[in-house]
Amino acid sequence: MVDVLGGRRLRTRDGAWVEAEAALQNKVVALYFAAGRCASSRDFAPLLRRFYAELVAEARPPAPLEVVFVSADRSEQEMLDFMREQHGAWLALPFYDPLRHELRTRYHISVTPRLVVVKPSGEVITDKGRKQVREQGLACFQNWVAAANIFQNFSG
Repeated sequence: MVDVLGGRRLRTRDGAWVEAEAALQNKVVALYFAAGRCASSRDFAPLLRRFYAELVAEARPPAPLEVVFVSADRSEQEMLDFMREQHGAWLALPFYDPLRHELRTRYHISVTPRLVVVKPSGEVITDKGRKQVREQGLACFQNWVAAANIFQNFSG
């Protein structure tokens, strides 16, 4: 994903900015396509927040995972409200970045929420990340890491 997002800055839930290259280097990236007005997005966000927290925020060492929110909201304010109210400590593509629309096209996003898990190159590991998180819980992450060919020694 560094190939796709390299040179861009991503926003944290708290409003800070991070360089995409540094934040995504050697990580499995889960692109979270969602909108705050969407009931299914609001339903899935707490589950994804717990999943991320257990793998990254609470694990030692943290898992090589980063979630990047790609908003389908109608305004930047809707996006920021959804992030503050529902999101975990993951990153977001800025609302006004045209790459939001390019990613929706590239990954064939027609409905939200959608969790597309990709390798560092941007190649899709699965476009059924939401279903896998719901049905398999943390176990699905090991499969994602194996498919991404990174940090093979992560034992989560």
